[in-house]
Amino acid sequence: MSALLAALRISRRDALRAGGRSALIMLMIGLPVLVITGFLTLVETADINPREGLGAELGTADALIRIASVQGEVRQDIRGRMWSSNEASSGPARPRTQAEVGDLLGPGVRFLPANEGSVDYLAADGRDHVSALEVDLRDPLTAGMYRLVEGRFPASAQEIVVTPELLGRGARLGAPLEVTRDRKPMRVVGVIEHPHRTRATEIVGLPGTLLFAQPGTQGTNWLVDTPGPVTGAVVQRLNAVGLLVQSRAVIENPPDRDWLTPSGNENRPVAIGLAGVMIVLEVVLLAGPAFAVGLRRRRRELALIAAQGGSPRQLRLIVLADGIVLGGGAAALGLVLGVGLASLSAALEAGRLIGAIGPLEIPWLPIVGVTLLGAGSGVVAALVPAVQAARQDVAAVLGERRSMVRDRVGRPVLGLILLAAGVAATVLSIRYDVVWVFAAAVLTQFGLVALAPRLVRSAAALAARLPLPFRLAARDASRHRGRTASAVAAVMTATATVVAAGIAVNSNFAQNRDAFQAVVPAGSTTIEAGDLDDDRWATLRATVGRVLPGVPLVEAAVLKDTRGASVWMEIRPTAENAEDERRRFYGNLPIGDERLLTLVQGRRDPVAAAALASGKAVVFDPRLVRDGKLTLNPVVTATAVPSGEAVVFDDETAIPRNIVVPAVLARAADPRHAVAVLPIAAVRNAGLKTEPRVLYVDPAARRLTERQGVTLEWELAAVVPGADLYVAVERGFQGDIVPEMWLLLGAAVILVLGGTFVATGLAAADMRPDLTTMAAVGAPPGTRRLVVAGQAGFIAGLGVLIGAVAGAVTGVAATWPMTVRTHGVFSFLPPGVPTVEIPWLLLAAVVIGLPVLAALLAGAFTRARVTLTRRTG
Repeated sequence: MSALLAALRISRRDALRAGGRSALIMLMIGLPVLVITGFLTLVETADINPREGLGAELGTADALIRIASVQGEVRQDIRGRMWSSNEASSGPARPRTQAEVGDLLGPGVRFLPANEGSVDYLAADGRDHVSALEVDLRDPLTAGMYRLVEGRFPASAQEIVVTPELLGRGARLGAPLEVTRDRKPMRVVGVIEHPHRTRATEIVGLPGTLLFAQPGTQGTNWLVDTPGPVTGAVVQRLNAVGLLVQSRAVIENPPDRDWLTPSGNENRPVAIGLAGVMIVLEVVLLAGPAFAVGLRRRRRELALIAAQGGSPRQLRLIVLADGIVLGGGAAALGLVLGVGLASLSAALEAGRLIGAIGPLEIPWLPIVGVTLLGAGSGVVAALVPAVQAARQDVAAVLGERRSMVRDRVGRPVLGLILLAAGVAATVLSIRYDVVWVFAAAVLTQFGLVALAPRLVRSAAALAARLPLPFRLAARDASRHRGRTASAVAAVMTATATVVAAGIAVNSNFAQNRDAFQAVVPAGSTTIEAGDLDDDRWATLRATVGRVLPGVPLVEAAVLKDTRGASVWMEIRPTAENAEDERRRFYGNLPIGDERLLTLVQGRRDPVAAAALASGKAVVFDPRLVRDGKLTLNPVVTATAVPSGEAVVFDDETAIPRNIVVPAVLARAADPRHAVAVLPIAAVRNAGLKTEPRVLYVDPAARRLTERQGVTLEWELAAVVPGADLYVAVERGFQGDIVPEMWLLLGAAVILVLGGTFVATGLAAADMRPDLTTMAAVGAPPGTRRLVVAGQAGFIAGLGVLIGAVAGAVTGVAATWPMTVRTHGVFSFLPPGVPTVEIPWLLLAAVVIGLPVLAALLAGAFTRARVTLTRRTG
């Protein structure tokens, strides 16, 4: 213990004496701790758990009761928001009135309607949709649901309150706002703010003013005040008749029952552990050269200690004490600053920026773990310099001569074993989740780190034919492999991570782009009203003609079975592509004549038009056709539940399970996304009825904006009130991968240049005698700059080249679980071909651009003038 205390005092004194180096090491270790602890604190604070959200969702009520959208028994999560139905249940029909719900809860219950939905309103630049709530905010049961920022709560059916986000979008305090499709003017009498969703866009009015929800309709909710708590048994009783319940008593004291919970990611602990390992590895590899700088400067001091009887163990302890002092101090400082800044942000209502904030919560357990991880990474980073300090030649150091560093014999063997194990594990992991692919790649990285000294020596041997400055740089890098290998490994690890992530993300984006399917070209406007009769449809079509004068309209049909129920088609791929989920299509295919085909193809195709007229389907994806046939699976929709919670299909129908239609292949205006056009005769021959209830507006004639589409829907709804009207402008595929690529490139720039410059600074310090000798024999400053630039280029170039190869292997392997269905497949390689799209611009910027940039910056900022001194060693 006394030796440890003495070593800590020596390290503290040396850290204060070498302030710049100490600050650099503390920055490398403390910055990740600061960022992660602050992030964890903000995430925990922004995560509103069910108990914290009670006030905002229930006010002072005992429960919120919602009517589910299916008959019979339901299962719910603890908040009553996520649920599933038991389709085989034969229980009683769900209650539809307040009186029926009251009978289930018992006497003494007070109800307050609180209906949720959405409403149209007239914004500053056109029509728009917004969330809406019907509840009397003056009632004590709603206390805590909203904060009144300005004005007052609604007191009549002609008054509403809005959130601040709506003030800049057409709403003004004290002014009327047109809401609902009937353009009902309602005065904005107040501005409210949700306690947690500070950026929500919402309108709140009294019951019956916005949604017009009557008792017994879908979406009817009640806040209830009960004489006793709404226990888990009461919740189960209500679930049995199709009621969903968010109970204060259940959330505050969850019972021991199998609540339905959202499907979480069981691989999350693996992902967190993987991130921790990669962070520690990168910190160790970046901070290692900085500790080596301290060892170079202190080697005479350590040699004197050894000459006076200090043992190798004591020398190792002194250098490890640097890691304890600097790593522990940096981690503690990062902890204090991270938690402090996050707490200050929460106190200053950071939720206004991130959209959600709750009471301040500090997750001490993970934060302490991150802090210990940071402190431990400092000790690990000092481990290699500590071993080198114990092995240095005391006589050579005191005689101001250099001692050569030799490679350990076993290190290349260990590296090859880890490399082979990592590649094998990567291949085996592609049938599982993508996180296991990256976890297997960690073994590969450890193998490459162990092989880094041998790779540096091999690369330096290849530089024998380079010009003199670069040959000197490569020779010096090989001579000081302990310092160079650490920097090369850091650059290699960062590059492998960035390249693997870039390939995986870009391939997933390409898969989503290629799997996107639109039945009409981008910019087309679709107007559909399948529930209208012939007279009302004629009225709607005439109205569209008046609103869009001179614009040709293309009419298409909808499908119905013999009972009049709507039918939509499901297309499955051929037998050769049966497992290819990307080629499945679910939805309404366009059904019509030659005009519709011309719209989809973007041109007139006489051959395809003749085939369509003869009763053949025109298909634009060859993988959907086999032997000239297209197979369709008609599905009759019985009930479509709002919010995407569930869809129930009615199988009691006389339509066939499969419809085989003769088909021809053609080319569409957008061949990547279009599917097919069906002839009316083909579906009628299968026993289905067709009704003209769809209109398409060709984008070549008129391209509407989204706001114009909403406005058109308002105008048509006024003509055919109560119709199930659908107006949409096809936007095409809207994904964008550029921000992710810029983010990855920025991370690569920081990590690659950071690791390169740390090692280059150490190399410049070590090469000072060589640079002095070069100046003495007449070498110009430019040559000396080229030597330092060569050092930076050698480190960055070797690191990014090896890292790019390793990252490409990992990235391609990750595309299997990301783009191909692999679960439950036990073959060596899962079936199917993954979507692999290499981000060539990112790879070129990393592999070519960063080494050149590192060399240019290192050469530009190198001190070319040296003071001639006596050459030693």
